[in-house]
Amino acid sequence: MEISLDAIDLQLLDQLQRDATLSNQALAERVHVSPPTCLRRVRRLQESGLIERQVALLQPDRLAALQGHGLTAIVEVSLDQQGAEHLAAFEACAVQDDGVQQCWRVSPGPDFVLVVHTRDMPGYLALSQRLFTQDANVRNVRAFFATHRAKFETKLPLALG
Repeated sequence: MEISLDAIDLQLLDQLQRDATLSNQALAERVHVSPPTCLRRVRRLQESGLIERQVALLQPDRLAALQGHGLTAIVEVSLDQQGAEHLAAFEACAVQDDGVQQCWRVSPGPDFVLVVHTRDMPGYLALSQRLFTQDANVRNVRAFFATHRAKFETKLPLALG
């Protein structure tokens, strides 16, 4: 679906990125449009696929206090063979694993960069067995374990007038 964006659409997207729990009334007030107009525009943005999904972002430090610390790693993965079918096969495996939060194909350097989150080091080792050891095409893995999260943002920058 082809869509064009005007200043109101961009303001709606900006506000929804900040807080998707806003009521339609509150959102309409913030962008200075009527509630029916606001609802119609948000639905159009959703139907176009610009709004992929709405989720709750959990605070990892608070969750850790309830469930245990958790372990975040940024992992570089290089494959032995980089043919399209090999890249697609590894990617399909990685994106299906619940421990993989993000999967990026990158260039140059490694073939993939993964952001993984597991409960603890044994959880990471199990993930590495599933994704890296059992796949004969994985040539090299470098893991960097996070010690402090300075910034985490899901908001995309928009060209607001």
